[in-house]
Amino acid sequence: MNHPNQSTEIKKSIISFLDRGIKDKQDIYTKVVDELGVPRPTVRRVARDLRNELVAQINILQSETHSSITSSKTEE
Repeated sequence: MNHPNQSTEIKKSIISFLDRGIKDKQDIYTKVVDELGVPRPTVRRVARDLRNELVAQINILQSETHSSITSSKTEE
């Protein structure tokens, strides 16, 4: 697997296990390693990157919510 595609496949696999209701991160890491045959440290790194991406997206959504709440309050 090449690096960018490998990260994408690992992210898809992690999300797939989350969608199936698996919540233990160690269990997810093990399943991804077994499914894709990639090293565990790589899976952990990609999982960290995925978390950071999701947190950034949440922060954007929260800032948009705060902006719309603030602007609606000032319009009252």
